[in-house]
Amino acid sequence: MTKAIAGFSKLSKEEKINWIASTHFADADQAIETIRKYWNSDADLQKLHDEFIENTLTNFYLPLGVAPNFVINGKNHTIPMAIEESSVVAAASKSAKFWASRGGFKATVLNSEKIGQVHFIFQGDAVKLQDFFTQVKPKLFSQTESITKNMQKRGGGILDIELRDKTAELENYYQLHATFETKDSMGANFINSCLEQFAKTLKEEAQLFAAFSETEKNIQVVMSILSNYVPNCIVRAEVSCPVEDLKEEKNISQEEFAEKFVRAVKIAEIEPYRAVTHNKGIMNGIDAVVLATGNDFRAVEAGVHAYASRDGRYSSLSHAKVENGIFTFWMEIPLALGTIGGLTSLHPMAKMALEMLGKPSAHELMEIVAVAGLAQNFAALRSLTTTGIQQGHMKMHLMNILNQFQTTENERKQVLKHFEKHTASHSAVVDFIENLRK
Repeated sequence: MTKAIAGFSKLSKEEKINWIASTHFADADQAIETIRKYWNSDADLQKLHDEFIENTLTNFYLPLGVAPNFVINGKNHTIPMAIEESSVVAAASKSAKFWASRGGFKATVLNSEKIGQVHFIFQGDAVKLQDFFTQVKPKLFSQTESITKNMQKRGGGILDIELRDKTAELENYYQLHATFETKDSMGANFINSCLEQFAKTLKEEAQLFAAFSETEKNIQVVMSILSNYVPNCIVRAEVSCPVEDLKEEKNISQEEFAEKFVRAVKIAEIEPYRAVTHNKGIMNGIDAVVLATGNDFRAVEAGVHAYASRDGRYSSLSHAKVENGIFTFWMEIPLALGTIGGLTSLHPMAKMALEMLGKPSAHELMEIVAVAGLAQNFAALRSLTTTGIQQGHMKMHLMNILNQFQTTENERKQVLKHFEKHTASHSAVVDFIENLRK
């Protein structure tokens, strides 16, 4: 059993690496060599990476690929994607090419409100609390002016503050429920700073409110924090064309393809087991772009899946229909993104990704990211309803298997040639490599 270590965070980077290597690895020298191999040769750049988080040892790389030929609202984009999963970038690119000749993708930001809450306990008369809130609300705005000043100059700020009574669900529990507009920044620090000032004002003013008893004056703030559930920060992405223009698959008619595609989406709408995998495919595209642009993919994931459950059952994020001979595939999804602040202006690759996209506003980035998710979903459903998902996926996964077994160039050529005509499962590839080596 590994012994605990005191003061690890105070050790130098070298000392941390040496302790990790000697404590957790049979070959300490090999471990150190691997850790050092992933350092950046540019010392300043490595220092920047080291300071993103705590106790940094090295860098963990993901491939950064691009999916070209995305036509979004009439404008051509090459979309950067940071992801390790085979076939995601290829699938997005294939969807982009397919829809580019059919009018491209349309995307619109429907709303961009973000939410933060002060959670507090109040033991007393709810009517008096409402009277107190009505009186103190202007001070909640005025006492955050130093925080909101710059955001207001950019057209953002605090939109509204409500008092919400949640005592039916938890004894003595109330909220200040605030909505915000943060323009091109994701706004987490801005929102949390406002909320903490709300909490301070709330407690101080309660002590001065004459109608409160001594018990009522002692409001207990539990926490002040933004929410990653943003059901009013929504972007819509869609594609459409006449059914007759869907023809591209050799073994299925346009009409049959459209019918099977719509039915596959309907299944994801009613069956949670299918919906989770269906939505995971959407997030393959979304997360890859969110990560590449220095945004918080974990916050996006949490908000998206909560939104998928908003009607009490987990369901598909995307929808499809055929009406009057027109096939339409669309999605409305919550996305709280930023193009300034955080890693977007610190990480060199994030800055490059945003420049590749034409230095978009936060709203434009929301549209691009939503389109990447819809494109990924279209590609997956297209494969599932025609050739099956594994044919394309295993071709891409084949390279990972070849790398895993450190195949020579000659072995690689023979394996690739063989699996042009044979199904490429993991076991089949391994057996073929082992037979080659015999």
